[in-house]
Order: sequence, then C-alpha cells, then structure tokens
Amino acid sequence: MPDSHIEKEHLGEKIKLVLKVNYVTSTLSIIFGLICLFLLNITQIIPYVLLIYGCANLVNILLYKKLENIDHTYHISSLMALISALIITLYSGGIGSSFIFMLALVVFSGYVNTHRHGRAYLYFTFAIILFVFSQSFPQLSFTENLVPEDSRSIFSLLSVSFSLYLLGSVFGKDLLKSHNALYKSKRELTVQMYEKEMLLKEVHHRVKNNLQTVSSLLSLQSRNVQEDKMKNLLKSTQNRVISMAMVHEMLYMRKDISQIEYKSYVQELSEYLIRSIKGLDSKVNLKIDIPEIKLGIDTAIPLGLLINEAVTNALKYGFADDQEGEIYIALKKEIDKHYVLNIGDNGVGFPDTINYKNSKSLGLKLIHNLARQLKGSIQKDTSKKGTNYIIRFQEIKQQLSPVA
Repeated sequence: MPDSHIEKEHLGEKIKLVLKVNYVTSTLSIIFGLICLFLLNITQIIPYVLLIYGCANLVNILLYKKLENIDHTYHISSLMALISALIITLYSGGIGSSFIFMLALVVFSGYVNTHRHGRAYLYFTFAIILFVFSQSFPQLSFTENLVPEDSRSIFSLLSVSFSLYLLGSVFGKDLLKSHNALYKSKRELTVQMYEKEMLLKEVHHRVKNNLQTVSSLLSLQSRNVQEDKMKNLLKSTQNRVISMAMVHEMLYMRKDISQIEYKSYVQELSEYLIRSIKGLDSKVNLKIDIPEIKLGIDTAIPLGLLINEAVTNALKYGFADDQEGEIYIALKKEIDKHYVLNIGDNGVGFPDTINYKNSKSLGLKLIHNLARQLKGSIQKDTSKKGTNYIIRFQEIKQQLSPVA
C-alpha cells in the first residue's frame, strides 16, 4: 500500500473522528444545558455556556464543510471547549467540580489527533487547572458555585456521565477502530515488503544465472576460435560478464538486497581474475585495503567493471609470464558519498605518452569511461613503479546509462 494512500486514509479517519466528536459534544451540550436550566434549576451562566458552546460548535462544523480545513475546525472546537469547560468548572465548585474532567478530555483529544498539539493542550490545560485551584483560596476567588445545593449530586452525575460517554463511546470506539486499521495496514505493508524483497532476490538470482549462461556461451565460443587475438577478446568479455554476475550473486545471497559488502566482492573478483589469467600457480600477490564499505548496485557494477579492467590489464601486460609482482586495491570513503580508489601494480607499466585517447586498448578506454560514469575523475600516479591510478568518484543512486 503506497504511503500517500495510507496518509489519505489516516486523514479521512481523523476528519470522521473530529466531526463525530463535534456532533456528539454539541448535541450533549445543548441537552445538558436544557436539563440544567429546566430540571436542575441552574439559571445563571452554566446552562447558557453549554447552549452557546453547542450551537457555536455546530456552526464550526458548517464552516468546515465550506472551508474544508479540518485542523482549523479542530482547534476552534478545542479552544471553545477549553473556555467553556473552564467557565463551567469555575461556577460549579472549582477544583472540586466533576466538570473538570472535560478539561482532561480536551487534552486527550489533542493526543488522539496529533501528539504535538496534544502536548500544547496539556501544558495549557495544566495552567488552567492551577488557575482553577487558585480559586479555592477566598482571598483570590472571584467566583461562586451557582449549582443549587439540592442539584449538585445530579449535576455531578451528569458531568461524569457526559465525560465517560465521550471517552468510551466516541473516543474509545474510534481509537480502537483506528488502532485496528493501523495494525492491519502495518501488517499488510510488512507482507508486501517481504514479498518485494523475495521478488528482488529472485530477480538478482535470475540475472546472475542469465549472466553465467552468457559467460558459458562465450567460453564455448572461445574454444572454437583458433586466433589468439579473438580468443583473448572473448575471454575478456567473459570476465566482464562474470564481474557483473558476482554483484547479483552477492545481493541474492545476503539479507541486504540493496547494498553489497565491497571488500569481499573485490577480493573474490580479483582472485578469480588471477586464477583465470595467470593460473593456480600465479606468483602475483594481491593486497586489498578496503574497510567496511557497502555500495549499491548502481555504483557496485561500474566500479567492479573498472576494477576488472585495471586488474586484467595489470595481469596481461604488467607481469610477463611467471614474473612475481603485486596488485593493490585500496578504497576509502571521504566526505558524504565521495570515495577514492587507489588501484595499481608494480609491473613494467607503460609510457606516459600513451593514454586512452591515442591507445587502441579497449580496457584503457573503459577505465576512463567508467570513471566518468561514476561522476568521478581519474589520475595516473607516476610516482610509483608500474601502472597506478587514483580515482575519485561518487556513489550513484539513480539508474546509470550504458557505458559509451
């Protein structure tokens, strides 16, 4: 279920809850006010506040249907409720009035609709309660209990019943419904995320299998080729395919299907290339210095291809026959998502006059094109023996275009 769809459902539930509470409190306030006026013999302030609040709240609902801003409707209703509850509490016994529970309901309503506003209503209501408490001291009091002595028990019963009905039948019911809806949505999202993860794993598995099939076809084709140049070309292409297949295999094998641990990938790829080109008895040592760096597939594949080309060139041209040597690969993270790759060998190297522009070497051209694809720069390090590169690049998040 998309996040926008869930947000719309949540907003719809909030609108229903606010409007329902407003309708119920308006109706009950008007009924309560009439009972106070005609049955409990309360003729001052209290019944009129209840009637005014009930009617004003109904007008507030009509304004919502015109303006369609539920937040404004909620805040206007809550402020009117606070003011009305404060006045009634002050004139029905102060801190000892049962109507004081309505102040707590306003705070509860704030937390139901939004935690941030609920906290604001909590602090404001707490200040109001302190003010109500101050009216307990005769020297500070300017109010009196307007509920007749013989009606106070009934008034308290109605006040508590009013609060309990709103809490149980309105808030409680809708909160339980909202909780169940959120739990259901969360469960559905969990199931969908699991299904998508399994689907992505299957995709990586299938891509890996397809690439391995291509690699096998290239291997079979190379056996039927007599010309060494063409055989080497097919072998190089096969290695490039395998370097991509390894990425998909690692994503399939690991729990995190969005990123791979790059040190193990480079280690596996480089060791494969050494075995493939130099054989099992190779005297070329591999030195890898890569910390715990994880890269996404859009960065891992072109960077892997670049490392494949650099290592392949070193093995083919840097070390003759069974010559001893060393290939080193160091990757470190700089600021944010910027990285530096140091890769090279201590072999024979090649003259500085040769570059990717005037060379016919596909590997050399690919190294520069892949560095550019990674939004990076490549620099040949001439201070060391052999062929060495310093490549600065960025982690890529969007889908990459094909290598030109």
